[in-house]
Amino acid sequence: MQILKQLINSASNKLYTVSELNTGIKKLLEEKFPLIWICGEISNFKTPSSNHYYFTLKDNKSQMSAVIFANQNMYLKFMPENGMKIKGIGRISLYEPRGAYQIIFEHIEPYGLGELQAAFEHLKVKLEKEGLFDQSFKKPISFLPKKISVVSSPTGAVIHDIQTVIKRRYPNIHIEIVPVKVQGENAEQEITESINLLNRLNNTDIIILARGGGSLEDLAAFNTEIVARAIFACKIPIISAIGHQTDFTIADFTADLRAPTPSAAAELAVPVKAELEHKIFLLYNRAYSLLLNSLEKEKKQIDHLTVRIVNPRKKIDDLRLKIDDLCLKMSRVIRNKLQIYNERLKWKKSGLNIKELEKRIYELKSKLYTLNNNILINLNIDYRKQQLERAFLRIKILKPEHILKLGYGIIRKTEDNKLIKSIKDIKTGDNLEIKISDGYIECNIKRLKGI
Repeated sequence: MQILKQLINSASNKLYTVSELNTGIKKLLEEKFPLIWICGEISNFKTPSSNHYYFTLKDNKSQMSAVIFANQNMYLKFMPENGMKIKGIGRISLYEPRGAYQIIFEHIEPYGLGELQAAFEHLKVKLEKEGLFDQSFKKPISFLPKKISVVSSPTGAVIHDIQTVIKRRYPNIHIEIVPVKVQGENAEQEITESINLLNRLNNTDIIILARGGGSLEDLAAFNTEIVARAIFACKIPIISAIGHQTDFTIADFTADLRAPTPSAAAELAVPVKAELEHKIFLLYNRAYSLLLNSLEKEKKQIDHLTVRIVNPRKKIDDLRLKIDDLCLKMSRVIRNKLQIYNERLKWKKSGLNIKELEKRIYELKSKLYTLNNNILINLNIDYRKQQLERAFLRIKILKPEHILKLGYGIIRKTEDNKLIKSIKDIKTGDNLEIKISDGYIECNIKRLKGI
């Protein structure tokens, strides 16, 4: 108790609120640790709709909260994930509403040796899963382009090598140089903007994206996500020629065709004009020879047919003679036929008897009159038959059995079997029998009610 009193007496007389104390601690932390480097492992990584990165940074003994705001994480060359070891520079601060302290990172990167390689592998796996390296999306390279755009640094030997190779292979192809930074700050932005510009203009046949060899740090701009996505989105075929034959970048995997060197890219972009001219010459000679052979073959065929063809004038004369002969024959046949028909007509006329014809006509008229009477009789019979069928149908409908099937009944008194036609024929207490279509119903009258 004595010790407690001493502590109370020695304490400051100032009374702090929670907010005042948190504000003071925040000020102390920010003054003591303005910017520090720190390393650790990421866990509990979250990205809300604000696009800020929130996570826990830990080692094997302790942990602390961390955040990277959206205006900073947009410059990261890799995507943080749980379990990833990082190092970064940031400032210590305290979030006053909860009294929790945290580190606000300005920059982070994979931690340890090979950090660029780790970022490269991470981005490669991510883009490969999205299909940016899929061969089905690769565009074919034009066989004989009219214009080639080279995106590269204008000061290096790359441009000279490409121009030298293209001019040697096909001197009159138009080469367009698009100057960009190929390493250092903002290099990836310049490369991306140039590719996007060429894609919008759409006035070139092939884009060669090139630079000389270098370390992984020197090639970092070509291992960025924005460059890869610009290459993938470009409608113009892109040949990547970055570094030496053993160097591979993300841009190489995304491009439509990879060349081991800038000079090789130029060779892949254009054919050798002299070789094409030689091939054209050979094809011309072959086509000329084939044409001559075909013409010679056709000439022989024509000569062969000419021997077999009869003079058309002689053929026409023969046909005229044949027509004249046929006309004479046809005239003779027609005269003979007319003579025969004339004699036959005279014979028929001489044997014709008028009285016999009149008698025959009378007999036919009598027979026709008889047939007409028979037809009228049959029609009358059919009409009477139809009347009979309609009468039979009406009788059938009026039969009691048919009426009963329609829901009616026949009512009789049980005592005398008298048919009931009116309510006056019965009284209360009488027993009735109702006949319906499929049986009888017996009932007793409890009450009568008139209409």
